[in-house]
Amino acid sequence: MILYYFATTLYVLVCLCLLLVILLQQGKGGDMASAFGGGSSQTAFGARGGATVLSKATAILAALFMFLALVLAVIGQRGPGSIVSGTPAPRPVQAPKPATPTGTPPPGAPAGAPTGQAPAAPTNPTATPSTTPAPAPAPK
Repeated sequence: MILYYFATTLYVLVCLCLLLVILLQQGKGGDMASAFGGGSSQTAFGARGGATVLSKATAILAALFMFLALVLAVIGQRGPGSIVSGTPAPRPVQAPKPATPTGTPPPGAPAGAPTGQAPAAPTNPTATPSTTPAPAPAPK
């Protein structure tokens, strides 16, 4: 992985240098000063000597640009893998256990053990439900 980051950094530097070298080159038709009669060209390497140095630098940087583009394409290729290829499969879901019938203790429980249900509410045969009507609202 470190090779990928190194190649990417080198690729960006080559791109910037190639851009700089291309912008420093003089065009085939000369610059605007020579079109209006200005005899002196304002280039960094002179009128003719810089063309060979800059054109050689352009060719070398262009070759490095293409080579590093291929290297990054090969290194960056992931192949037939998947994003989740390294994670384990989820555990299968277990079906819930069947409920025990009411009134019978679960298997292995001692006799007389509670069955898991709440006992029924005791009934009082002497109590009568309240059937008295609600009081009527007072008239206004």
